[in-house]
Amino acid sequence: MSITLKAARINAGLGIADAAKALNVSERTLYSWEAAKRFPDVPQIVLIEGLYNVSYNEINFLLNDYGLTEKGGE
Repeated sequence: MSITLKAARINAGLGIADAAKALNVSERTLYSWEAAKRFPDVPQIVLIEGLYNVSYNEINFLLNDYGLTEKGGE
């Protein structure tokens, strides 16, 4: 099961301002990660895992699959 970065933040009970401050990034940067316009670096992902209490494997950094998943039955 995967969760979007925004959903992980909300599930952790954090607003955008609090999460950005805890991750030492601007709110704009966090918005761009959540919108899949930019992606966090590995050290930032480690901070996200701890702050949001999720593992990297649980986070879906893309808003949709961009055709990356296989469609069955066609």
